[in-house]
Amino acid sequence: MVENLLVLGLQWGDEGKGQIIDALSDRYEIIIRFQGGANAGHTVRVGDEKFVLHLIPSGILRPGKLCIIGNGLVVDPECLLDEIDALRERGIDVGPQNLAVSDRAHVVLPHHKIIDKLQDAALGERKIGTTGRGIGPCYADKAARRGLRLVEMMRPQTLRRRLEQLAAVKGRELTELYGADPIKVDELYAECSAHAERLWPFVCDTLPLVSEALRDGKPILLEGAQGTMLDVNFGTYPYVTSSNVTAGGAAVGTGIPPSRIDRVLGVVKAYCSRVGDGPFPTEQDNEIGQLLRKRGREYGSTTGRPRRCGWLDGVALRHAVAVNGADGIALIGMGVLSTFEKLKICVAYRVNGRQVSSLPSDGEDLAQAEPVYEEFEGWQTDLSGAKTIDQLPHAAGEFIKALERTAGVPVEMASVGWERRQIAGRTGNG
Repeated sequence: MVENLLVLGLQWGDEGKGQIIDALSDRYEIIIRFQGGANAGHTVRVGDEKFVLHLIPSGILRPGKLCIIGNGLVVDPECLLDEIDALRERGIDVGPQNLAVSDRAHVVLPHHKIIDKLQDAALGERKIGTTGRGIGPCYADKAARRGLRLVEMMRPQTLRRRLEQLAAVKGRELTELYGADPIKVDELYAECSAHAERLWPFVCDTLPLVSEALRDGKPILLEGAQGTMLDVNFGTYPYVTSSNVTAGGAAVGTGIPPSRIDRVLGVVKAYCSRVGDGPFPTEQDNEIGQLLRKRGREYGSTTGRPRRCGWLDGVALRHAVAVNGADGIALIGMGVLSTFEKLKICVAYRVNGRQVSSLPSDGEDLAQAEPVYEEFEGWQTDLSGAKTIDQLPHAAGEFIKALERTAGVPVEMASVGWERRQIAGRTGNG
């Protein structure tokens, strides 16, 4: 039976989605990214080679697949072209035959990046800690109905007119509010035109491609970026990204009807990490957190910033499973925990003297939440040789069972190493 699968993160991003999507994409003909921008980074290791992808779906590393950058993204043309060039230099085939970019996707322009950094800096101690890639300001322009879409960038006369309109509005914002330089339309037009000339073979109306695939029964893999706890609606607002990271965003970001998404697989790390500011109840700002960061190589794939690390947060996980309707879990990072004698899972919070088992909506409540932990024995042995979950040590199996009880859904596969083949499934190598 043909299955359309959605794979997304159930934590604060950086769960290891790239490895799972790369491993699964061999079974699918079309892989679609549905939200975010170049602020995301999916890391995939193939043998001794490491690939970090920011806009292009992870399926590009599999020959014969069609990868689509959906209409829900905001696309930095320079970043996309750099990514295409870098992949080609390493022998990866990238062309219109295997990469399509929605002409409805919005364009990240240079002033978006400037405003992003200035806005965050102006918040002082309450700064969000954005990547500075212009994502939020671009989505803000999209919602305000003044953004530039790729379809307009491909048409010279339309592009010139739209840039002049943008310069009149955003130029005043830059100069009067932030004291920055105004938008120079001639320079921006020349830059956008040069990008359009190189990108035009890839840019198209992707909706017919998606509709035809659904009609013909071609299996589709939908790829999310960031993680549920960074969703603009259901995450730790305002310390979130600017797009709909959750399952609902997959439909509006691709044009696939919700009824045609058959299953949702949530990617979960056996511990938690977070880049940037914002509440993080299980954070271990101590030797434990440092060891998790070192063993897990926890540095942002987009910015290189060290990630904050802590124990698995079961409260946040239950929340993420619920809002996504996750059917199962792909578990990452079990090997990172192999050095610990004792492990912990947060099963509840204490907030204002009360014990709660659901995620507070108020950010201040979440910032004050004290985790209530259950403790487990560690396994302290190498897991990399396991081909199935049943082959894992008893203590690792007990940890997985506890995670399943907490989340309310089964663990379907578990990564036991960094390489694409090192995934243990329930009945065989994932």
